[in-house]
Amino acid sequence: MFYVITYDIPSDKRRKKIANLLEGYGRRVQYSVFECSLSPKQYRELQQRLQQRIEPQEDSIRFYPLTQHVLHQIEAWGNPPPFEHQGSTII
Repeated sequence: MFYVITYDIPSDKRRKKIANLLEGYGRRVQYSVFECSLSPKQYRELQQRLQQRIEPQEDSIRFYPLTQHVLHQIEAWGNPPPFEHQGSTII
């Protein structure tokens, strides 16, 4: 499954840890936005690891799952270049 993951974390230290963790699972496309193609197992693992690092009273992380049906409708302008997902390019 393809996910767009966004976050808003006021603590510089926690924000850096979250960004570093997400870089291991996907590609940063904006400062607080990642695109990730994850198996169900990877998704559960990522969520568990993120839960250990956030302060729920202060931080916000959002997961937007995108199905194959809508992937071809995504438009990406500028850098980074479009994400390639299972042989198709998101444009």
